[in-house]
Amino acid sequence: MRYVSTRGTAPVLDFAAVTLAGLAGDGGLYLPESWPKLDLDTIRGLAGKSYVETAVTVMTPFVGDALTTDELRELCTTAYGRFSHAAVTPLVQLDHDQWLLELFHGPTLAFKDVALQALGLFFEKFLKGRSDRLTVVGATSGDTGSAAIDALAGRDGVDIFMLHPAGRVSDVQRRQMTTVLAPNVYNIAIDGSFDDAQALVKAMFNDPAFSDRFALSAVNSINWARLMAQVVYYFYAAVRLGGPDRPVAFSVPTGNFGDVFAGYVAARMGLPIAKLIVATNVNDILHRALTLGDYSKGQVQQTPTPSMDIQVSSNFERLLFDLGGRDGHALAAQMAGFESTGAMRLTNAQSQGAAGLFVSDRVDLDDMALAMRWAHERAGQIIDPHTAIALAAARRAGGNTPMVTLATAHPAKFRDAVERATGQGSPLPARVGDLFEREERYVSLPGTFDAVTAYIAEHATPAAVRA
Repeated sequence: MRYVSTRGTAPVLDFAAVTLAGLAGDGGLYLPESWPKLDLDTIRGLAGKSYVETAVTVMTPFVGDALTTDELRELCTTAYGRFSHAAVTPLVQLDHDQWLLELFHGPTLAFKDVALQALGLFFEKFLKGRSDRLTVVGATSGDTGSAAIDALAGRDGVDIFMLHPAGRVSDVQRRQMTTVLAPNVYNIAIDGSFDDAQALVKAMFNDPAFSDRFALSAVNSINWARLMAQVVYYFYAAVRLGGPDRPVAFSVPTGNFGDVFAGYVAARMGLPIAKLIVATNVNDILHRALTLGDYSKGQVQQTPTPSMDIQVSSNFERLLFDLGGRDGHALAAQMAGFESTGAMRLTNAQSQGAAGLFVSDRVDLDDMALAMRWAHERAGQIIDPHTAIALAAARRAGGNTPMVTLATAHPAKFRDAVERATGQGSPLPARVGDLFEREERYVSLPGTFDAVTAYIAEHATPAAVRA
């Protein structure tokens, strides 16, 4: 399997190289040169397989010869052995056609664990025997940071620098990052929003003077390997609800577009998906893009769903590339215009292509709270506010196919919002119950390129220095 950049000029890479690279050198994002296909009999056969075996089947075409089947199976067994539920991502029925796909049974209680536990092991596997020490930089609106830190803490050959917007993540999210005191973990609180943090990370990759000095890699969903791992649970859920012999719909709380793009990949691989609902909060750039063709930045509004408080959705670029004829030079020009003006019109091909699978909805705070109350009172389920955004959109969408809402975080991570909506508390699971008694460690920096890169340069290992 070979990987190409959405902007057309970066080197073509294999799976190992694309995993370690993260962002493409031309500022684009990597994705497969062509989409692999699973035939219907292979998909039907997944119904009797464990999550690990499902992951091996789905990931193998993307991995190519970078890993043997036995090596991939061993890595997946290790990654998902840390989950508290034997099914890894179990389904829970809410009513006759509404389901929750619980993605929060990993060590940091969020869907990011499903991908990042695997990505941490991929890093370690591909770095073995290399002299360079990898410098991982990431930006988080909450859950990516804690999941990436848990996956990489103490691992050989890797340092991780995680940026989060000061005061804009929940206390649980912050502490899950800042109480990890491993010597290879560096937490940075910046002044500004998640979009500011994400822009800083991209700027580091795009600045040769900095990126050439360190062996940089990424853990955000700009890293293809992370997104690949998220494709698995679409197959796992669909076959348990009758797929591929009946289509299944999914509603996804969406900020950076990675999780819902994984559903698009599953569809391109042959999984019959009735529709993918892109559920946004009031930071609705994706809803406007998909309904009006208007991809234009607004001001980030702070909400009880911080992981969705985003106005630049990095992974949307992958969709635009695929729907726009895979013309990297044309997309590079389109993205350059967006980066200079903050506004973009989708082409007819992009808009019409998206309309074949995607629908979108904008859910405000009142409807979010109503969805949380409905889940609690009518179905006996306490859900977090991000999941509630997607559930509200799912219930409004209707239809005659099973509808799966992706439950992306444990409600205890957002206990204040849960209590306001339902009147019920949601205690942390026992395995993280002492979180508020642990020591925190992080630095606070201005949200400037110079300040952040100076700090990283002080603590990271330059690529020229050999171990």
